[in-house]
Amino acid sequence: MQNSALPGASAPIDLAALVSDPYGTYARLREAGPVHRFTGPDGRPAWLVTRYEDVRAGLADPRLSLDKAHAARENYSGFSLPAALDSNLLNMDPPDHTRVRRLVVKAFTPGRTEKLREPVRRTAEALLDAVEAGGRADLIADYAGPLPITVICDLLGVAQEDRRDFRAWTDAMIAPDPERTHLMKEAIGELLAFFTGLIASKRAAPADDLLSDLIAVRDGEGDDRLSEDELTSLAFLILFAGYENTVHLIGNTVLALLDRPELMRQLRMNPDGMRAAFDEFTRWDGPAPLAIRRFPVEDVEIGGVTVPAGETVLLSVASANRDPRHFDDPERLDPNRAEKGHLGLGHGIHYCLGAPLARMETEIALAALLERFPGLALDVPREELKWRPSVRARGLISLPVRWK
Repeated sequence: MQNSALPGASAPIDLAALVSDPYGTYARLREAGPVHRFTGPDGRPAWLVTRYEDVRAGLADPRLSLDKAHAARENYSGFSLPAALDSNLLNMDPPDHTRVRRLVVKAFTPGRTEKLREPVRRTAEALLDAVEAGGRADLIADYAGPLPITVICDLLGVAQEDRRDFRAWTDAMIAPDPERTHLMKEAIGELLAFFTGLIASKRAAPADDLLSDLIAVRDGEGDDRLSEDELTSLAFLILFAGYENTVHLIGNTVLALLDRPELMRQLRMNPDGMRAAFDEFTRWDGPAPLAIRRFPVEDVEIGGVTVPAGETVLLSVASANRDPRHFDDPERLDPNRAEKGHLGLGHGIHYCLGAPLARMETEIALAALLERFPGLALDVPREELKWRPSVRARGLISLPVRWK
């Protein structure tokens, strides 16, 4: 549907086009102006920021708050999550954000991430074993989806028999059907019940896993610790962000390689090049087109436009990462790109805490896939592929492939 421009906007914004042709649409918006006021996905007014320098500055600007207490009520609705799922880093400013992130970092150590390397590799190989004989698969349902779920469950310490259909829950929340809102409410209730029960069991029988460490931080002595809601919300955030974003990043990257057989061959021959390629794939077609919404605590000038306090600001990471003002020939996918500083994992104090884990998972998933199936090819016409119907999540619904 065509979204008519509101006062302050320099170009109309077609929300459907942000799903079907996001990069072409963002290119037109960047050239039309740095900031656009429009009707957002929730039907409320919002400001869309499109150019690299403005987006990068906005991600680190303390005047742009993540705390919904600063939102003008008439301009923001958002998710209606219970406090036990909402008291997380995506809704916090300093000093609470500083305190909680510092405590989480103590448990989310590089050593724990590195310990997952071999289990991730084994899981990837097992998933490929399961589909190899058939000669074809849906890489989202059969590979890119199950792999991150297994990794996150291993990280949190979720026993095999307790693993649920997390994808159904996250699907209901990330792209809710307006005619079936009860599914989102049910998903929220089931997620809360799941994590409440999981924390209780870990508290009774701690183990060598991230959730047990977070519970120890929560139950420790002193004032510098987590509240119960913060603990539950962190577990939810680790699952939700760690699963959803990694699924889409793997799927988007595989599609980019299928579109570029020579690049796929080069990476197959040189898997060590996958590390540098990760950053370029994240820049090129990352899973989160928009940073988490922000609310100015005072009137703020962005790109020469004054955004009033309390209004919703959406920083377009996807647009910034294709901005020719920063990246030379940004429409070219180049793993050896000289320009650094993509914003696909954030910037400033809200830089993605799970970035090392996402990098490790994606590198292993791609290397294992390319090594196993040198004849990998799309199993449907390119134009039949469908994307998630969301401007906030960039990911394929399915990715049918075959191999010789």
